Amino acid sequence: MDAAPITVLVCALGGEGGGVLSEWLYELAVRCGHSAQATSIPGVAQRTGATTYYIEICPLADEVLGGLRPVFSLNPVPGAIDLLVSSELLETARQAGLGMASAERTTVLTSSARALTVAERMPLGDGRLDAAALRATVQRHSRRCEVIDMAALAREAGTVISAVLFGAIAGSGVLPFAREACEATIRAGGTGVEASLRGFALGFAAVQRAAAPAASIESAGAAERPLPELDTLLALGRERLADYQDAAYGELFAGRVERLRLAEQASDPGAEHDARLTREAARWLVLWMAFDDIVRVAALKLRADRLERVRREVGAREDELVRVFDHFKPGVAEFAALLPAALARRLVAWDERRIARGRAPWALPIRLATHGVRGALALRLLASLRGWRRRGERFAAEQALIERWLAAVEQGAREHWALGHELACCGRLVKGYGSTNERGKRNLLHIVDHLARADHLPDPAARAAAVRAARTAALADEAGRGLDQALVAHGAPPRTPRAQPIRWHRRRPDTPATGAPRSS
Repeated sequence: MDAAPITVLVCALGGEGGGVLSEWLYELAVRCGHSAQATSIPGVAQRTGATTYYIEICPLADEVLGGLRPVFSLNPVPGAIDLLVSSELLETARQAGLGMASAERTTVLTSSARALTVAERMPLGDGRLDAAALRATVQRHSRRCEVIDMAALAREAGTVISAVLFGAIAGSGVLPFAREACEATIRAGGTGVEASLRGFALGFAAVQRAAAPAASIESAGAAERPLPELDTLLALGRERLADYQDAAYGELFAGRVERLRLAEQASDPGAEHDARLTREAARWLVLWMAFDDIVRVAALKLRADRLERVRREVGAREDELVRVFDHFKPGVAEFAALLPAALARRLVAWDERRIARGRAPWALPIRLATHGVRGALALRLLASLRGWRRRGERFAAEQALIERWLAAVEQGAREHWALGHELACCGRLVKGYGSTNERGKRNLLHIVDHLARADHLPDPAARAAAVRAARTAALADEAGRGLDQALVAHGAPPRTPRAQPIRWHRRRPDTPATGAPRSS
């Protein structure tokens, strides 16, 4: 009589309902007359926190054991896991790297969704880990592997991902329990039952549709790897910019992309590069045109799905109230952005004089209770300034900078395809907000002004190589030393240093530098 327990390891990030899933699995086993044990191991991962839940289930019903009681382990053993379930792909690969998954034994059910780590967000360039490599790692360390975008299924069902994972577990056939018993366990929970059942059904169907592990991984990878076609990218860009500003702004984006397409066609009439230059430029163009400002932030915080996401993240029940407080600290730059150029310059000059005297940059701390009427109305007022954005100094300044970059890409594309493509890729330098955004724009324009011109390097292929080297250096070194070295190496001047005021703080004579009073 083989009564070796079925071992299940569940990995979930904070707020995803991993504890609920663990309880469901334990209650399912008990409900069906099987002995089981569930433990959890709290931990802090690279994002909002990850917890692993370990469940052991006796495959034989208690009545078959004849009074014998199984002995369970409290902790998972590497290589001895029958079912590894995870809500995030990197977490799955991390568990595989720890040896938890085994190619001889383990069935892996994982979501293809990613929650980027702090280390992935920090680089100026694309710091994301290669999803295809993560999938390959998981596949290599599993007997059977199903990779499904369970986060998308959870959104479709209006529930948390734990319900979808439960459906995927039931659909995998690893546990000896019928679907009806799983659904009865969900119904016994009492809250969010209908949404959980919808998520369960979607997860169950997704695993049932998966014909083979290789096909599952390849189809999931194929859905994410290729860049969108140009017409799809145009449609998405129009939609995003119409939501950001208005329909005319979306059409401005389409017109700019058409200019780039015609320029690329001049140097690549046979379309050997499959419009790659235009697609690359369009990707960064739509992001630049939808630059972040206080109006956009307010509009995003008013979205109906935001409160639903907050409730999911904090694990609030349907009968619980959730209060949301948003903290803002707009400075002179945020206010000046919405003013006409003349007023904006006067306001910025006033703040610069304050900073030169050793004062801190002016800012206005604001705390809004956005779950209430007053806070929501304040956000609504800010969001209503979208129409005023076009009259502001920043909108005009951003459009002028965009046109300088696009003109360089157009000219480079007509002269030499590689030069135009490298200049198009420089659009990725513009990212983030505040000082990061400003630094990226300065770096891009310095490259455009000094490395893309024919009077600097007559050979366009050499200019393309110089632009590529400078862009790579700028993305690798936030301080900019690598960029300056790359510029000088290709005969261009380094960037002009920017003045940084030194602020002095008074210290009482009887107080040491550590801030603690001297003892007598």
